[in-house]
Formats: sequence, structure tokens, C-alpha cells
Amino acid sequence: MTTSAKARPRTASRSRARTPTQLNLYAYQVGFGDCFLLQFLYGSEDSDRRHVLIDFGTTGLKADSGSNRMQQIAEDIRNKCGRRGLDAIVATHRHADHISGFATRVNGDGPGDIIRSLKPRVVLQPWTEDLALATNASGPGVGLRAPRGTNLGAAAALTAMNGLAEQVASWAQSRPKGLPMALIERLDFLGRDNTKNVSAVENLAHMGESGRRVYAHYGVDDPFKTLLPGVKTKVLGPPTVEQYPAIQKQRSSDDAEFWHFQSRAATTADTVARGRGPFAAEYVFAKHGKLPRESRWAADRINGARGTQLLGIVTMLDRAMNNTSLILLFEIAGKRLLFPGDAQIENWSYALSQPGIVETLAEVDLYKVGHHGSLNATPRSLWSQFKKRGGTGRPDRMTSVLSTMAGKHGSEDKRTEVPRRTLVEMLKDDTHFHSTQEMDSGD
Repeated sequence: MTTSAKARPRTASRSRARTPTQLNLYAYQVGFGDCFLLQFLYGSEDSDRRHVLIDFGTTGLKADSGSNRMQQIAEDIRNKCGRRGLDAIVATHRHADHISGFATRVNGDGPGDIIRSLKPRVVLQPWTEDLALATNASGPGVGLRAPRGTNLGAAAALTAMNGLAEQVASWAQSRPKGLPMALIERLDFLGRDNTKNVSAVENLAHMGESGRRVYAHYGVDDPFKTLLPGVKTKVLGPPTVEQYPAIQKQRSSDDAEFWHFQSRAATTADTVARGRGPFAAEYVFAKHGKLPRESRWAADRINGARGTQLLGIVTMLDRAMNNTSLILLFEIAGKRLLFPGDAQIENWSYALSQPGIVETLAEVDLYKVGHHGSLNATPRSLWSQFKKRGGTGRPDRMTSVLSTMAGKHGSEDKRTEVPRRTLVEMLKDDTHFHSTQEMDSGD
């Protein structure tokens, strides 16, 4: 899918203009994930183009996509960038559905290898992704830093989250008896999405070494100032813990902000069952392959309760990771484009509380819908401020772009499905709406 917008040049000549004369946005069909390529045109020559890749990941391609789909996308990005290569990569946060495409292969022909060959000049990530950040850091430069190359991980909490997610995914993939398949699939999906993505993380760090690494938070200087003439890039999130301590907590329900009709009880848990559980394989084997008859009823219910408890925990981890997501606003020749990654309400709350931000966002022309259309990533207080919402007859009607795939996240029964139906209906009514879900596998 491609959307294109004309911008008014500030110079008489279309050749080597100091402001982009046109912007092309390429949205790739990656199933459940994000992959966007921004192409800024300054003139008619290949050298007059600038390219910014915003995320490249998936946790579920369409069934007919083929096993090499991500490699095909990487090759298409390479073709569009041409000889100049890639100017910048934005990896909004560590979730697999946003960075898995950056993974490399031993033979050097993985999608991440192709992207690395484009030699990006800047790699932009949230401040939590700095691999030399102290494990007790509450912001960039806060707390002692480890020497470069020690690869401690971004912060202790982030590393612990990844480790727990891996355990949950492994447990779910063992298909424990007594658990409904829907619960197993949900645990598997969330667990895999929150794992470390080691190859992709290391590749992003390597690409940053060859160019310039920027670990950003709310209010940092324009990271693309020297790369994109005539373009202003504002980083509106995430805040640091020092800026906004509430970023460490996740709101489970908010009738005023979330896209559901009634509040719902949150599944929460503070601990996770460790070890092999009360019905370990060794014990079952000792009993000749079966539990005693009197124990089977309890076993099914205990395993089911454990699965529900783990789902609550891994869901909270998923939200916490989303709150590390970058929020970017591009301003070009009077046009404003908003890319919030998967930022959720706590991330948004800080930006929306800052002077002038609500007024700035009111003039947004293009909105990349947050978190694949989830109920808590497009705050109603943000949506209501968009001035360019309206019917099809509105000449300056805003555009919305959604990358998603139904059936992977949330629950229709609980009104938490992704994409959220009420949000999609509003987007269709009030914006020029584009969704990758309506695209074919190869688009």
C-alpha cells in the first residue's frame, strides 16, 4: 500500500529542493507487525531522495505469504533506496512484531543482512535499548554506565521480562494438557513477541556502530536534523522514569480513554509458578504414565489456573514493553505525520500533559494507528483533538494507516480484540482509512 502527498516547495526549482516536494509512504503487508518506508523526494534524481525505515517485524504472516516474505520485503526496500542506501532506521521498541525482520542469518542472506547492506546513517531507538545502559538506570546517563561491548542489556527489568517471556513461550509450546487451545496459542504468541530477538537486537546495534546511534526519549534534539533538510522530527515519547515515574505502571482499564463500552476486570498476578509444577513428567512416568485417578480432576484445574495466571503476567509484560515505544512527529511543509509505534496510555499521558503538545497534534494530517489498532494505544483525548477528522467531503481530511491482522491479539468477548472494532469504525468514518489487513500477501 502506498499513500502519497504533495508538499509546497520552498524553492522554485524541483531539483535539490531544500524542502521535500513529495512524500511517499510504503506500508508493507507483514501480517501482525509493522513495516513502513518513508521516501522524501527533493528532486528528480535518485540522489535527491531520502529514506527512513520505521520498524520491520512480524509475529504472524498471512497463510499464503511464503517463508521468504520478509526477505522479499527487504529486497524491495533495497530497490527503493537505490545507490544512496538507507538514511535512517527507526526501531520503535523491542517487540518481535516490530524488529524480527532485522534478524540475520549465518549464510548472510537474511532480511537483516540486506537491510544492514544499505548502511543506514542513523539508527534511532528508545533510550531503554542502549546496550551499555546501567542495569539500574532510570534514564540515559542516569546511573553508572558499563563499558561499551559488555552487552549487559538495557535495564534489569527489561532483561527479566524477556527471560520470563521465553519461559512462558517454551511452556506454551509444550502444549500442556488441560489447557484450552485458545489459551495455549495466546500464551505462545505473547511469549514469543516479548522474547529477546537477540539476532535483531545485535544487528541494530551493529548498524548503529557503522553510522550514528541515537537512544531517544521525550524532548531530545531532532535526531534527523542533518539527514532530512526541511523536515522537523519531534520525539514525543517514551519519557524517562525520571520524567514520568508512572511509565512503570500499566493501566488495565480506562473508560474515558480506551475503546470499549464498559470496564473490565484485569487478570493480574504477582508471582509465577516456578520449576516443573506439581505434576512433573518424572512423577507421571513413575506412575506408569498416568496420575492417580483421584488426582486427575485437580491436575486439570491447577494447570488451567497456572495458565490463566501466566497469561495475566505476560500480558502485563507486553504492556510494559509497549510503554518503551518511540512516538515520532514529522513536520514537512505544513504537513504533520504521527508515528507512535505501540505506545500505550502511560507513554501518551506524559506527552499530552506537556505545554503545546495537544495543540501541535491537533493539526496531524497522517496518523499511523498505534499498536495495530488496540483499545488503549489511541487515547480518546488524543483522537478528540484531531481537527482534521471528518466526512469524505472535507478537503483537508486526515489519513490513517493501520498495520494489523485480526485474530492474533485480545478477545472479542472481552472487547479487547485487535484491531478494536469501535476504533476501526471511527477511523473509517472520519479519515481516509488504509489497512494492511485489506491487502494481499504480496502487497
